[in-house]
Amino acid sequence: MRFFTFLLFLSLCFNCKNAQSEQLVADDTSDVSAISTKDFREFKVLDSKYIDNEAMWQPFEKDLKDFTEEVYNNLKSFILEQDIPTIQQHILHQKLSYEDLVKFYLYRIRKYDRENELSLNSVISLNPNVIKEAKGFDKVKNIYAQPNSKEKFMRSLYGMPILLKDNVNTKGMPTTAGAVALQHNATDDAFIVERLKEKGAIILGKANLSEWAYYFCGDCPSGYSAIGGQTLNPYGRRIMDTGGSSSGSGVAVAANFAVAAIGSETSGSILSPASQNSVVGLKPTIGLVSRSGIVPISSTLDTAGPMAKNVTDTAILLDAIFGYDKTDSKSINPKQDSYYFTNNLGASTLKGKRFGAVKRLLEDSLYVKAIADLKSKGAIIVDIDEENIELPDFLRLLNLDMKADLPNYLTSYAGNDVTVKTVEDVINFNLKDSLNRMPYGQKLFYGIVADIATDDEFLIVKNTLKTNGRQYFNVPFAKYNLDAFLSINNYHAGFAAVAEYPALTVPMGYTVEGKPKGLTFIGKPLKEKQLLDWAYNYEQAFKRRKTPINYD
Repeated sequence: MRFFTFLLFLSLCFNCKNAQSEQLVADDTSDVSAISTKDFREFKVLDSKYIDNEAMWQPFEKDLKDFTEEVYNNLKSFILEQDIPTIQQHILHQKLSYEDLVKFYLYRIRKYDRENELSLNSVISLNPNVIKEAKGFDKVKNIYAQPNSKEKFMRSLYGMPILLKDNVNTKGMPTTAGAVALQHNATDDAFIVERLKEKGAIILGKANLSEWAYYFCGDCPSGYSAIGGQTLNPYGRRIMDTGGSSSGSGVAVAANFAVAAIGSETSGSILSPASQNSVVGLKPTIGLVSRSGIVPISSTLDTAGPMAKNVTDTAILLDAIFGYDKTDSKSINPKQDSYYFTNNLGASTLKGKRFGAVKRLLEDSLYVKAIADLKSKGAIIVDIDEENIELPDFLRLLNLDMKADLPNYLTSYAGNDVTVKTVEDVINFNLKDSLNRMPYGQKLFYGIVADIATDDEFLIVKNTLKTNGRQYFNVPFAKYNLDAFLSINNYHAGFAAVAEYPALTVPMGYTVEGKPKGLTFIGKPLKEKQLLDWAYNYEQAFKRRKTPINYD
């Protein structure tokens, strides 16, 4: 039991902390003791000390002047909780425009996100040109809706407002990673942002995050950053944990502040906030999606990925961002066409698919219900015991990678106004105003500076973790001829991370206290299409997601 307690601790705690009753504290904390399992209810900081709300909204005052509550309410049925094909259909039939769509989301963000009794602090900055860009899309939309291209148009990102986690470089908006040291970081577009724009997406703004992707403080609530303040969960504001580090992305999608969002994950940073906020999140196979121009933790494990209210939009977003990037050392070329993930979505049915259900998790009633649901659709469920495998030196991998990868980003991708060049530079910068820049400390950054290893030692750490992670899944996959491994939330994200395997979480319901939970499918490399198909069939059959009640 001690080993499994450690595994659950590693998953829940490092993978961006779930503050749920299922948390267990390890009696053998090993080298993960630097990260807190504290269940936060009161926060040292709630609202941002760096965002000027009036200045953020000044570019939109004229355009939003006539966008009244009545106009907003009239548009609700066409936009709220709708998937991309449905929204595109409404636009095609002239029930709304891209300009309406952008203004609707801006109105909701202003209404709910900052400085009021329902504020969520999920959006860190807005694209000042977003309404102008939407008007431009309205002028040419009919070109893209001709009969021979209509079907692809309906599942395209053309004119769709997307939020980006604020560690993704984006021209025209600072990329801060939530840190004051990067407050004025003006950059070019990251590779995936170029891809999004090529596909017609409108970048609405940037989403808050756990500062430095939650590899910074070590004893702080997920969803906190010095720049963005404390992100809050719409299903239980100041009660339920947001998950992290893609906290703002998960919260903003849950609250219908954008069509969808981009998150990033090292180990659980998409899966955790997606499941905690009742949305869909996909952590791709490492290398399927470029990491160039994204503030890093680990070049070994990092990946960007889509977060959306439903599987359809998740697939559409993945179609837009995947692709080979010659500047990314781990980039792979899957040689798929640009609509691969949405083509015949759901064609791989649940019938006859063999899924491994973890015996230890069968005490969770929502997990048991999800398994029964899958069985009712013809899936074959195999109860499995987990392999007795550890993940030694997991945090050392992150320390040693970030020690090299962050300076590389700061030299190669950061703007000219950024003066820090190393982790130690950031530490010293924060010490000059610790109350505002690091109210929860910077324990993990100190650990990065202190950690050293030879190249050979580091290679052994990486190879051991990858081997162990893959064995953890491959043994039951082979023994029981499994198609996928079933988990909850981000409970097995650590193993999926080091194995470099894809994982997708989809809403499976709510506890009696109203806390969202996700059913998580983990598969072998480049099986994203199948994961999307299975999750889509489960989602469409049972429709577990509900809109947070105060944000409908």
